[in-house]
Formats: sequence, C-alpha cells, structure tokens
Amino acid sequence: MAARTPKDAAPPRVPRVGFVSLGCPKALVDSESILTQLRAEGYDIAPSYEGSDLVVVNTCGFIDAAVQESLDAIGEAMAANGKVIVTGCLGARGDVVREAHPRVLAVTGPHATPEVMAAVHAHLPKPHDPFTDLVPPQGIRLTPRHYAYLKISEGCNHRCTFCIIPSMRGDLVSRPVGEVMQEAEHLVRAGVKELLVISQDTSAYGVDVKYRTGFWGGKPLRTRMTELCEALGGLGAWVRLHYVYPYPHVDEVIALMAGGRILPYLDVPFQHASARILKLMKRPAAGEKTLERIRAWRRECPELAIRSTFIVGFPGETEAEFEELLGFLREARLDRVGCFTYSPVEGAKANGLPGAVPEEVKQERLARFMAVQAGVSRERLAEKVGREIDVLVDDVEGRIALARSSSDAPEIDGIVRVKGAKGARAGEFLRVRVTASGDHDLEAVAA
Repeated sequence: MAARTPKDAAPPRVPRVGFVSLGCPKALVDSESILTQLRAEGYDIAPSYEGSDLVVVNTCGFIDAAVQESLDAIGEAMAANGKVIVTGCLGARGDVVREAHPRVLAVTGPHATPEVMAAVHAHLPKPHDPFTDLVPPQGIRLTPRHYAYLKISEGCNHRCTFCIIPSMRGDLVSRPVGEVMQEAEHLVRAGVKELLVISQDTSAYGVDVKYRTGFWGGKPLRTRMTELCEALGGLGAWVRLHYVYPYPHVDEVIALMAGGRILPYLDVPFQHASARILKLMKRPAAGEKTLERIRAWRRECPELAIRSTFIVGFPGETEAEFEELLGFLREARLDRVGCFTYSPVEGAKANGLPGAVPEEVKQERLARFMAVQAGVSRERLAEKVGREIDVLVDDVEGRIALARSSSDAPEIDGIVRVKGAKGARAGEFLRVRVTASGDHDLEAVAA
C-alpha cells in the first residue's frame, strides 16, 4: 500500500470542551462569553462528559444550596471525565473548591474569560487554524434563539449584610454604552425578539464613570440607564429590566414604559418592608416610602408589572416585623414575587447579628408568605380575563402555544397557554384574548 501523502492524510482531531453552566443569568452571560471564545479559537463544544477532552464548570456560590449544587456538579464532571476547570462565583472561594476537589485543573473567579482560556490552553492546546467565520456576530448563546440576556455591568457598590457578591465580583464596572448597543444590535439582527437587561444593579449603570458620554452609530449617548433604555427601545425588540434598585431616576424609565418604548416590567429586589430589618440588611428605603413609589409608578403606567424578591427569617426578625411584611404584600399587590429563607452564607456580615431565627420558624413564615402572595397573584391575574394582550411564543405543544406576556420573564414568571394556536412557532408574537387565570398562569385563545 502506498504511503499517505500530506494531501490525503486524515485531518487532525478537533479538541472538544464540555461545559456546565450554573447560577443566575449574569453567570449565564459569562458562560456565553467563554463558549464564544472557545468556538472562535476552533474548539468544539461536546454534549457529554465522555466526549470531552476537558470540562469547564461555571459555578454559583450565592447561598449554601447553590454552593452544594456547584460542588456536586464539579464532582460529577470529575468522576465522568477527570479533567475539570472551575470558574464562576464559587471559584472566587478557591479554598472551598480545592478542599472538596483537590484534583481540578484550575480555579478562577467570575467574569474571567481570559483566565479560563489560559487554563484551557495550558491543558488542551488550541487548534492551529481556528475557523473564526463559524462564530456568528452575536456569539454563542445558551438561551433560545428568540430571547437573550444583555449584561450591562459587573459588580456592585452595595454592601448588603446578607450578600457576598461584591467580594466575588468586585465593585460596579459599567460596560461602554457603545459596546452594549452594538451587542444588542447584533442580537436583534440574529433574530432575538426580547432583550433582558441584567446586572447586579441595573439602575446604577454608569455611576462609576460619572455617566460619561459614549457613542453609538456616530451619535453621542450617555452611559446611564434612562438613555440606554431609550436607545434599546428603538431596536424593535421587547426590552425587559431586571435587578433595578428604586433610585429616583427610575421614575424616568417608568415614563418610557408608559410610552411603549420598553416593556412595562420592573424587577426590583425589595427584600423586606420593615425599616429596622432593612437597616440591618443595609438596604435602601422602607416599606411606607416604597408603597408611595409603587402607587406613583402605577398611576403613570397602569400596565406596569412589578417582580420582587424577599427574605424571611433574617436574624432578629420578629413576628410583628414579619406581619408588617405580609401587610406590605397585601398593599403593594406585586405581580410576581419570589421568597427565600435567610441562609447564613459564609462571609456574610449578617451571620454575626443576634437573634437567629429557628429553621422551623423560617419555614413556617415562608409558607405563610407564599400563601398571601398566591392570593394577590390570583387577584391580579383575574383582572386580565377578557382582555386582549400581546404574547411572545416560547414553545408549541400540539395545538397549544406556550407563551409569555409583557408581565412574564422567562423561567421565573408565569406563562400564557394559548389554545388553538395552529401554525404558531417559537419566537413569534401573537395577539390573544385571555379566557381564564390561575395562581400564576393565564389561558387564552388567538384574538
């Protein structure tokens, strides 16, 4: 048999990287950044541990349950593959990772794409000729084609006593406004119908650079939430705001919502209603002032949907203060609410506060909290029966389209089940009439 010549030799095997992404949407965006860089350099992304040359695990470390989930995921990858690089929020606590899994190849903190790539290069050299044209302008994403998270900043300037995010991700660093807008444009051109704006504190966007003026499309644009929302609203996609602190300039954004520029939706992490507990948490505002703001927002924008998160069982929380929180829920009539029991995360200053609440009391308060909120949600949704609304289809099961209204963020809020949606496809907008409601979801038919 004749010897092979270079021309007919088998092509070199492309190195393959497995990937596990845990945690919040901000971590998801970090994962997308790493995946984009891997593909840009010619690596393949493997769908299984066994088919990978090594595995990257992007971790979460916000609460104890997330830490355990991350450690379990690392252990699973180690058992199935043996070559693992750890990144993300738990990676900022490298001693925890190394103690549980001393044989991992490398450990980095969050938003550390260059460090992750350096570790990949050290243990799996990149291909000689990367096909950079295989990477689309919008990069590699882990969300469905029709919606995407748009991260506008990293880090946080707040020092909430229950949170260790600043120690993991640092102080606020805003992305250049032109860069954010260019990414948003690429996403919309690629078919994205909904942009979900995220950061640790979206309303603080630009404060670290004194709201300096950047440029987009040859025109000046301030690095500030209001101006960014105004510009994003001109791209023709839904724009949804997450993690907004109720600073005074949020009122300006409510005006954009009332004018139809961006979705009438605010994700505001209020956390509690008691002034004393909020002070212990080092959180702004108090329940009474917050209620006044909510009423003012709804006067200007009646369609506004408000999502929030709360903590029950915070150290020192009395039964009277918990009842105050329940009263706030009934008055505020928030549309979407999540609640957690206080978890003593390692490194959080609140752990040293007196008056730890027993676990059984925390769970009992959580149940009472969710029962009150279920009633509020049920009443709010019942008000929509008979109305026509626009929805964005996420999936289709037979003749039923699973969609979301402007009040529903993906994966965390409710859905709208649209009957008789023959021919509907994911990523399409539908005009529907609401026919029924429950505690969290709506039913509808095509209008």
